[in-house]
Amino acid sequence: MFLELLVSAVVTVVVVQVLRLFFADCDLTLQWAEMFGRSPGEACKGKVVWVTGASSGIGEGLAYRLAAAGCRLILSARREDELNRVKKTCLARYGGVQSEDILVVPVDLVQRDTHQQAVDTVIQHFKQIDCLVNNAGRSQRALWMKTSLEVDKECLELNTLGPLSLTKLVLPQMVQRKQGQVVVVTSIAGKFGAPGIGSYCGSKHALHGWFESLRIEGYDDNIKVTMVCPGPVFSDALKVAFTEQRSEGLGVEMRSSENRMATDRCAHLIAVAMSNSLDEVWVSRNPELSYCYLFQYFPAIARKIAVRLGQTRYRKVKAGINSLH
Repeated sequence: MFLELLVSAVVTVVVVQVLRLFFADCDLTLQWAEMFGRSPGEACKGKVVWVTGASSGIGEGLAYRLAAAGCRLILSARREDELNRVKKTCLARYGGVQSEDILVVPVDLVQRDTHQQAVDTVIQHFKQIDCLVNNAGRSQRALWMKTSLEVDKECLELNTLGPLSLTKLVLPQMVQRKQGQVVVVTSIAGKFGAPGIGSYCGSKHALHGWFESLRIEGYDDNIKVTMVCPGPVFSDALKVAFTEQRSEGLGVEMRSSENRMATDRCAHLIAVAMSNSLDEVWVSRNPELSYCYLFQYFPAIARKIAVRLGQTRYRKVKAGINSLH
């Protein structure tokens, strides 16, 4: 009798976990933190958080979520008018947020010689930076062999070297205070390759190498590193995505019928990961979430599956079909 009950309990647990995985939109560690961990309002209230790429997409959604949690914000991107729009929306939505709690600092990540001035402006206003969210970046759609080396270089300049530059300038005051967090919004494309986005994958893989090293080096100084790997999310990313040539933009609108996560849901999960200082999180719906587990635990099998299933996507890109979800 006891054995039968034990077997039944084990089977039930396995079935529940399989169902949770099938319908999940993030990894199990993040699910646990969302249910039982610290909320953004508990962990982040009053903290000074710098969000890059805050003029649209995930960055904009995260600005709203952090403002709701009571954070003091620095909003950065290239488009100052859009940053001011986001600030006005924060002030209108959240009554406890004052104008002086949100600082707009336009930054072009490629123009690295301007980063020190931006950091100085932030320190002058808030006196400290508790968390830097490296969110800004640009996607890409083009086949590996057709992508110009200029596009490869531009992808690395924006998606990789830009965040590195800003982080290196922010870190000293964190180290001095023995407290700080660096959040890096990479991508599930930083975990495994995919056809048609080789330059983007490369730039996101590089972030993992650099910031995983920082995680170890920053331990004694209480510097936390959180790597966030989103899957497909609704945004304007494909409008300005790189193509084969540097001078071209993809110009594709995402369709509401596509299997993508809502921006505000993605922003909420990132805020939960920040609040609980999680090391790495996967923020995606299936099938991409399942691929993350496959590549993490069964890489040899995952690569064989990726090569076979990836041929359909490869042929779409080769035929000029840019909407892949």
